[in-house]
Amino acid sequence: MAKKKFLALYIGTAEATAKAAAETGSAADIEARNRAGMEAWGRWMEDHMDAIADIGGPLGKTRKVGPDGISTIVNDNTGYVIVWANSHEEAAEMFRNHPHFAIFPGDSVEVMECPPIPEM
Repeated sequence: MAKKKFLALYIGTAEATAKAAAETGSAADIEARNRAGMEAWGRWMEDHMDAIADIGGPLGKTRKVGPDGISTIVNDNTGYVIVWANSHEEAAEMFRNHPHFAIFPGDSVEVMECPPIPEM
């Protein structure tokens, strides 16, 4: 069976960021947490390199395009990565205790399948 592709969105709410800021303390503490988080993130990427289809990256400001035009919106999406896995459950398991929320003030990781485009 061929592996399936999954999009993982890193979610970072304002509440999670505020809670982490209140708990962290000094600028040195924040810098140390960020350094440890980036090191752990790098290890996670190395550990899962065979399953990564697109290393992704951070996400910036959002523009919403609809029938009424283009507007600027705010959402909780902070980054993404695309992975290969045999199942949705296997893909989700890759992110259990991910540094995004285990170290950084991220809220969660949402994992969704990217099914193939239906044939025309």
